[in-house]
Amino acid sequence: MADFEVLRALARPNGTKVVLLVMDGVGGLPLTPDGQTELEAANTPNMDRLAREGSTGLHIPIALGVSPGSGPAHLALFSYNPVQYEVGRGVLEALGIGFDLRPNDLAARGNFCTVDENGLIVDRRAGRIPTEECVRLTKKLQEATRVDGVEHFVLPVKEHRFVLILRGEGLSEHLTETDPLVTGKPPLPVRPTDDSPEAKRTAALVNDWIAQARAALKDEPRANCLNLRGWGKDPRLPQFPDIYQVKAGAIAVYPMYRGVARLVGMELLEHGGDIEDEFAALNAHWDAYDFFFLHVKPTDSRGEDGNFEAKVQVIERVDRLIPDLMALNPDVVLITGDHSTPAALRSHSWHPVPFLLWSKNAMPDAAQSFGERECAKGIYSLIPATELVPLMMGHAGRLSRFGA
Repeated sequence: MADFEVLRALARPNGTKVVLLVMDGVGGLPLTPDGQTELEAANTPNMDRLAREGSTGLHIPIALGVSPGSGPAHLALFSYNPVQYEVGRGVLEALGIGFDLRPNDLAARGNFCTVDENGLIVDRRAGRIPTEECVRLTKKLQEATRVDGVEHFVLPVKEHRFVLILRGEGLSEHLTETDPLVTGKPPLPVRPTDDSPEAKRTAALVNDWIAQARAALKDEPRANCLNLRGWGKDPRLPQFPDIYQVKAGAIAVYPMYRGVARLVGMELLEHGGDIEDEFAALNAHWDAYDFFFLHVKPTDSRGEDGNFEAKVQVIERVDRLIPDLMALNPDVVLITGDHSTPAALRSHSWHPVPFLLWSKNAMPDAAQSFGERECAKGIYSLIPATELVPLMMGHAGRLSRFGA
């Protein structure tokens, strides 16, 4: 795992440009025993060239066999030990939409969902309702609900996602989540995960709010229920720019990923909502920043939808934009995912994630293209995700020698 004290002591600014391009959930699986993964099936001549010229490998976001959530997986990519620095998803959502989260605020990520006449979940994402619908529903909930002795905020995020923030004294983040993570079951009650009076009181307050909220939603055609998950407070993490002596900019569409970037001290760069807009923002801000985090979401979404071909198409769309990135003359480019989301599984998985590291100082290895099995031949073999940014900084000449 990355040692921040050592890295902070070694870090030195030198004017190089470093890009971390994350295709969310890019890792996959074949649909048949003799088939290819989504990344292997995609036509990616530009990334394949970078893989041949650079160094490759596979990374593990959390630990072998552990399927990661998006928050901890991105913290690992940014070199933070996700087990040591555990952050609730609600915090990331709140920061991602620009909410001024105070130290004692308690935040949870909300999902609108659909339940049947028996109260069983039939769609955990309410058909991915449009964001405009989410705006209407969160306003409805803000007006229809109260929390005794506590200020509350119900705010839209994107599509079926929203965030609930509670502001008051004595609130505890030690709570269970309501989402059973499968269809055909009812939402779960919130329970305290310790015996403290604060946790018991907070669980009671939240369950009362949930009852009010579900009553307000019961006649909605699709989003007639909700779930809460990812309880947390701002942990005040060590800041990425201070550790690595860089000015870091984040280019991401979805609020959660903007939130995790903001949490570690990256500046959020504005842009349109398409992948092409994100690459255009990289060009527009190129002179002002040293380190860029560029996030592509649809690879993950198409994997969760179980749509193999659509995920392939997203990867190919990104590949067509790689020449625009390389025309900026970066010093180091690392392309990877935060985790694997195989269309075959329709979910995040524990499978290792391929990465390629291109730089003017890279050691070419046996990989001839960018894919899971080719990257397994790479010089870096299988490493923790937390080691990727130090690798990038080393290739950029941004880490001085350790010891005499």
